[in-house]
Amino acid sequence: MSDSSESSEFPDIEQAARENLAAVLVIDPAPAPDILDPDADMTDAYGLTSLNKVLFLTSVCQETGVDLACFTEHDLADMRTLGDVVAALSRHSTKAV
Repeated sequence: MSDSSESSEFPDIEQAARENLAAVLVIDPAPAPDILDPDADMTDAYGLTSLNKVLFLTSVCQETGVDLACFTEHDLADMRTLGDVVAALSRHSTKAV
């Protein structure tokens, strides 16, 4: 049997990204995390502002244990879709997606 404390210590990166993105969106009604399109441009599709992107990335990095300092300004600018964020976090995570 697997240790449940391990799975709660390292949340699934995609699920964490979905939940944290949904939490910062200001569109009404806010979409449920499970219906967010991983290939949609977060700014165009969901109206993600630069401030909310910072809040989103900060919170998802904290939740997944990935140090935000791993990313350059260019890396952050290249994170345009939810899929981009998941891929970038996965490269720096100790837990596989």
